[in-house]
Amino acid sequence: MMYDICQSPVSLDDPALLEEWNALIRAFMAHGTATPTHLGAVLSGAPNFAMGHAAKGLFSLMMGRRELNAVAREAGQAAVAALAASGGSTRERLWVRALGEWLDGRPSGAIAAMERILVDHPTDTLSAKVSHAIRFILGDGVGMRTSIENVLDAHKGHDLEGYVLGCHAFTLEETGEYDAAEGAGLKGLGLAGDDAWGLHAVAHVYDMTARPDHGIALIENNCSAWDHCNNFRYHVWWHKALLHLDRGETDIVLAIYDDQVRSEKTDDYRDMANATSLLMRLELEGVHVGARWDELADLAQNRTDDGCLVFADLHYMLALGAAGRSTAQASMTNRFARDAVRSGEMPARVANPGQAALAGLNAFSEGRYEQAFQSLAAARPGMQTIGGSHAQRDVFERMTIDAGLRAGLVDATETLIEDRIARRAGAMDRFSSTRLASIHNARRIPAQ
Repeated sequence: MMYDICQSPVSLDDPALLEEWNALIRAFMAHGTATPTHLGAVLSGAPNFAMGHAAKGLFSLMMGRRELNAVAREAGQAAVAALAASGGSTRERLWVRALGEWLDGRPSGAIAAMERILVDHPTDTLSAKVSHAIRFILGDGVGMRTSIENVLDAHKGHDLEGYVLGCHAFTLEETGEYDAAEGAGLKGLGLAGDDAWGLHAVAHVYDMTARPDHGIALIENNCSAWDHCNNFRYHVWWHKALLHLDRGETDIVLAIYDDQVRSEKTDDYRDMANATSLLMRLELEGVHVGARWDELADLAQNRTDDGCLVFADLHYMLALGAAGRSTAQASMTNRFARDAVRSGEMPARVANPGQAALAGLNAFSEGRYEQAFQSLAAARPGMQTIGGSHAQRDVFERMTIDAGLRAGLVDATETLIEDRIARRAGAMDRFSSTRLASIHNARRIPAQ
């Protein structure tokens, strides 16, 4: 039994394969493009390494694509067969269990398996990151924070301490501790200069606290933290675009969209979320985005039956609604109705808040703004559970508020704006200030 960079047991007996495994861990922590390459090398050299097969399955499920479910199932079968053939440590068995739980529709069970590992191996950064990632998909911000804080002390002086600090920074930001998040993220970046997740956590802080100048400088001055990434680098560009939008620089935002955010026309749900939410934000600011919706809608209409993540589905619907793809909108609406009555952790999210949110997006695209406001406002208390971050879900907040304004629901809309400001530690960004000004004008005009 050898030990990896996480100071945890791993059933590899070849130092060269251990080196590949350690490289995989570093690449995964840094959202690096080499992650699948290193995993492939490990499995090629150690076909009975159960944890490697489990990693392949779990990483596939994280992609949120229906066609990758079959890949994950094959990996699960290979992992079980590898355990039967060669055995494995408790850590490795729990990774296989985690994959099985998620395949059976219980991602919370996958989290529980990772957390069980961390009881015995609190230095296991890889398992901590996987727990973090699945909780992110489930919108469990508080759980993310508790989990990472449980292993912070064990990571002092650890080779991967910087990445753990980056995870901690993100959880602090998502739970409203903005000053602490900024400090943790910058400290982590000093220890792990390629930690895109930690850098992006600090960018979140600057977005939530309406400090776009700080955020733009952070991203521009730390290119080495994110320019090596897989498609996560597009998400960093997306953050930069949001910060420029807060400065009213819509021409720069459109250039970033064309040159970076959609430099590769993928249908990865994370790339689609970046693109659709950015175009919607621009349209809410009165910017004409031209035919850009059509490219996204062409991809989204092939995903109406995907049903992996409500977060992904709602972003697909943004494109379908904006491009007027009524047939595809109806197809997704019908599929939501079917999924909502099924049992399970993800169907529960379709039922609430998914159906109300989807109805709100449909109504918004059709100009039925009062109904859009009512439906989106009804979904709002549960939107955390669809996953993603506050910054990502803010597009739905903005649509709710603008629907209310367009419907003339001034008092109810003002309440939402004030709540949005409170969640941002009282910071007033351009969106809130312009909408409050609109409300002020709406109230002043009748009095004249």
